Amino acid sequence: MNQIADNWKDYECIDAGNGEKLERWNDVILRRPEPQAIWPSDDRLSVWKHPHAHYHRSRKGGGSWEFLKKTEDSWTIRYCDLTFKVSPTGFKHTGLFPEQAANWDFMRNCIQQYPKSIRVLNLFAYTGGATLACAAAGAQEVVHVDASKGMVQWAKENMRLSHLEHKTIRFIVDDVQKFVAREKRRGRTYHAIIMDPPSYGRGPNGELWKIEEQLYPLVASCMEILDPDPLFFLINSYTTGFPSSVLHNLLHETILKKHPHGAIEAGEIGLPITHTNTILPCGIYGRWVKRMDQHHPS
Repeated sequence: MNQIADNWKDYECIDAGNGEKLERWNDVILRRPEPQAIWPSDDRLSVWKHPHAHYHRSRKGGGSWEFLKKTEDSWTIRYCDLTFKVSPTGFKHTGLFPEQAANWDFMRNCIQQYPKSIRVLNLFAYTGGATLACAAAGAQEVVHVDASKGMVQWAKENMRLSHLEHKTIRFIVDDVQKFVAREKRRGRTYHAIIMDPPSYGRGPNGELWKIEEQLYPLVASCMEILDPDPLFFLINSYTTGFPSSVLHNLLHETILKKHPHGAIEAGEIGLPITHTNTILPCGIYGRWVKRMDQHHPS
């Protein structure tokens, strides 16, 4: 089952091709690398030649932005009732992955339909899109964990921009595996767990992360802190070469065995390309979700 983030007003993927994508972030046009876009772009589309900024990859690795028009260092965009700071970073990113709105809509719908108050854990939480979506939907508590202090500060800024300071959100800079182990010792549990693990990374104290080696142990550990009556468990991934069936199988061997009253869904997430009326594939997701007709004691 594929999920398309097609409810944006402040963001638009205008066109994609020749290994790049052309995007509108509110009133700012950015041209960035997009390895999946192996088809040709439309050279007749003049906006390709006149973006506000163009990210150029370096043959030595990395790259840099070329600013072609006057642009602020950062600006904001809205999605429904949420507001996010957007800023071009040195790694081609902007602090927001707009395709994730498809996952935010899913989370919000689950929480709003659920009659009980819930606690949500967001691992590898980045700048807090999922955190804020869950808080705005009415989660009793959201715990936001990321190894990067800078990303956690950015998430706090997004919380203030979205006027969610009154919500119970705990921001934690930590290695996610160590945090989950501590939560198990504390006896704390969560009704919903979200994770967006990188392919490769390091924790705040140099802890090494390799998704192919450590994703299963992390998901297995999360089973120990999942509430006896869970609502959903969601994994998102951008790892090259990982089909969504990997996440389906992983959830089948972990949460479905422990909680057979739910269902697994997996597929791609993507963005509509307005110029060609096609879909840009952006990553994969796998999720277990409680069947709402099932009633289990907490």
